[in-house]
Amino acid sequence: MKKVLVTGISGFVGQHCAAELLKKGYAVRGSVRTLSKTDEVVNGIKKEIDPKGNLEFCELDLMNDSGWDKAMEGCDYVLHVASPFVVKVPKDENELIKPAVDGTLRALKAAKKAGVKRLVLTSSTVAMHGGQTGLIKLNQDSWTNLNSKNVTAYFKSKTLAEKSAWEFIKNQTGENKLELVVINPGPIYGPTLTGNLATEAMDFFKKLITGQVPMLPRAYSVMSDVRDVATIHVAALENEKANGKRFIVTTEKPQAIQVIGKILKSNGYDKVSTKLAPTFLLKFIANFNDEMKGMLPFVGNTIEADVSDTMKTFNWKPIPFEKTVLDTAKSVETSLKK
Repeated sequence: MKKVLVTGISGFVGQHCAAELLKKGYAVRGSVRTLSKTDEVVNGIKKEIDPKGNLEFCELDLMNDSGWDKAMEGCDYVLHVASPFVVKVPKDENELIKPAVDGTLRALKAAKKAGVKRLVLTSSTVAMHGGQTGLIKLNQDSWTNLNSKNVTAYFKSKTLAEKSAWEFIKNQTGENKLELVVINPGPIYGPTLTGNLATEAMDFFKKLITGQVPMLPRAYSVMSDVRDVATIHVAALENEKANGKRFIVTTEKPQAIQVIGKILKSNGYDKVSTKLAPTFLLKFIANFNDEMKGMLPFVGNTIEADVSDTMKTFNWKPIPFEKTVLDTAKSVETSLKK
């Protein structure tokens, strides 16, 4: 049985990746920052599949060398999902950038040393569209403009982490070359396995269905379902055509934030607002609200993406967006009742 190290297994994406791996017959070693989180992870994964002894844990820190070599022992593949994330813009951007870049390099170096065949890295479409405005069309060659004044710390962290990964792969020496595949999802929605609502998407849905969002931003963007993101991560491990490529995993067409409100409203979520906020008002609020400042790169823009290569390579079709929205809302609602 092939073994996969999943970094950040307690996170929203990490849990789904682990469940998908177990369904596909892999053994999983998941990294957490503290082993006290493991019960929550196991209980979440059991909603999808019983691990039956094929799930183990280790402690890893993105900012610490300790444990990385041992974590890689006996692993054929790595899903490096772990990355720092905060909803609010940090005062010091290195709070996000340093762990993202250093953690990625730690994972790559340890994987290379251990003779791992392939590492699949979780990046983001924010590594692709930062610094652009208006109609933005993304493809596998798109990169965020780090010199733009509108690029947030989170955009920089994902961009620099991915760039450092490709640089490492290009410069590696020796016969056993580590392979790299990068997955670039958009904003990620979908059901949570653990009931944890700490992600940006879950927090937004929680506020939305409880009537705490009076107006919605005028923004159109491709979005992602966490189940699609997990499916492609796992499919990318052994697909020969995937090596050395970036794959966008999003809806085929951009979706308006307002459409989320309309879908929910028409399905009985009465407290949801569908009113649009004037863009000038959101820009003004961003001057003293860090959460809104983090959303500004999406406001007033339309972000499209070409997912044709992802669909062709993996014989994949995105989950319908309405299903994603309703499944997310149902999951949040269930968690709030606990």
